[in-house]
Amino acid sequence: MSRPGAATRRGVCLVLASAPGGGKTSVSRRLLETEPDLALSISVTTRAPRPGEEEGVHYLFRTPEQFESMAAAPAW
Repeated sequence: MSRPGAATRRGVCLVLASAPGGGKTSVSRRLLETEPDLALSISVTTRAPRPGEEEGVHYLFRTPEQFESMAAAPAW
């Protein structure tokens, strides 16, 4: 039984963290292949794309001004 006003559970946040080259990408790709209910969160960055990185696939690339505007806006 939930408390009045309590948030409804929508899922679990799984964070993969390791040193560069530790296998985070390999693990996340395998999880996404085998677990249809999982989704990948795409981060926002103000840095320029590196070779091979695609908008909306690896990151959302924004100017510092766009980032500040996003941070100041209400979440919903």
